[in-house]
Amino acid sequence: MRVTPFRHDGLGNSAFLLDVGDGKAALVDPSRSVEPYLAAAADLELEIQAVLETHLHADFVTGSLEVAERTGSDLYVAEAAGVGFPHRPVRPGDRFEIGSVEMEPIGSPGHTPEHLSYVARSQDGSTPSLFSGGSLIAGGAARTDLIDPSLTEELTRDQFRTLHVAFRDLPDDTVLFPTHGGGSFCSVGGSSGTDSTLGEERRSNPLLQFDDEDEFARWFPSTFPAAPSYFRRLRPVNRRGPRLRRDIPRPVALDPSEFDAARSDAFVVDTRSTADFASGHVPGSLSISISGSFAVWLGWLAPADIPLAFLADEGSLDRVVEESMLVGYEDFTGWLRGGIEAWRSSGFPVVTSGLADPVDAAAALAGGAVAVDVREPAEFEAGHVPGALHVPLGQLAARAEELPRDIPLLVYCGEGARASSGVSVLERAGLGPLTNLRGGMRAWRKAGYPQERAARD
Repeated sequence: MRVTPFRHDGLGNSAFLLDVGDGKAALVDPSRSVEPYLAAAADLELEIQAVLETHLHADFVTGSLEVAERTGSDLYVAEAAGVGFPHRPVRPGDRFEIGSVEMEPIGSPGHTPEHLSYVARSQDGSTPSLFSGGSLIAGGAARTDLIDPSLTEELTRDQFRTLHVAFRDLPDDTVLFPTHGGGSFCSVGGSSGTDSTLGEERRSNPLLQFDDEDEFARWFPSTFPAAPSYFRRLRPVNRRGPRLRRDIPRPVALDPSEFDAARSDAFVVDTRSTADFASGHVPGSLSISISGSFAVWLGWLAPADIPLAFLADEGSLDRVVEESMLVGYEDFTGWLRGGIEAWRSSGFPVVTSGLADPVDAAAALAGGAVAVDVREPAEFEAGHVPGALHVPLGQLAARAEELPRDIPLLVYCGEGARASSGVSVLERAGLGPLTNLRGGMRAWRKAGYPQERAARD
């Protein structure tokens, strides 16, 4: 069986196109960005006949309805998900054929209560494939705390049983195709690869080394990083069914006067580079460079109930809109025609922020500036600027009052992009003056400056 993966590095997730023979294909866990799937199917001369969901996703808006509407394919969803749109309800143990491939849904709760994994078997008896969603990933599994805190222990125990029981009758050479992977905030552990097998996971996955359910139930939730705030609102969107893309108006081009008028009721997102943002930006705008992780940080940092207005290069606007819709944003006021140059030349205010290389950053710290590390806890523990205050970017707006006022702040991350977002968040909170460490912790280390390591509890 030929499987074509589609990985979104920023989300740390994959979708899979499965060739089921006779010119037909099945698509597993597509996101709202459906064009790559449709293009690949056309290139491979495959007709997408079925779309399968392993679970209700919290980290992206599903593209299942979009694909089904554009291809006429059947949509398979767990009956227990209780979705509000036409579909074929699936229960554990149901077996059905798509082309020449038999699909067997296996109940695999833990990450979510309704979670299904799908075993694909071809008629020639070749190695089966397991599309495991978040129930088992290469080197880990997906977290169990995204539904409701009161359900975390129950779901964690479900996860333990899934790991030890759900797939035990499958052979070691079963090829594993997980939706979640390394880099996903839905997952714990894991690599970015999709080439593992059940045998490899049985030998090396640390979660499968636990024999005691109580011990696992105590330990597993302690490993979860903070969850992006938008995770709480996307699961309901995917349950009721998202709007089709054709029904979502695109942002319109606005001249500086129109943009200025619009921003009183909108939230401005600056998608340019960190250097461009530092050299001049619209007051109060949020800096998120249009990179692989744009969708995650937009969902975490931008309000969901206010229209978005973009400062973006026209050539990147399609991608900005695509990534925004991926995490549930659909209300777009417009984008600034002519960019910051047109804004500046029209006489509207422009704010600048600092951007310092390690030498200047070290001098600023020696002169009384305070370092603010906006990376995740594991990154901070592995090594940080001596004396740095640690506030992860996702918590920065809520915890800004913990930081000193009227003192220069040197904000840094791994390479500089998250720090630019941090500078913009702190600027909105009235702190400063603010400087971004160019190149982040990587540049600091490369320049040979000292670092501290945080002791684990």
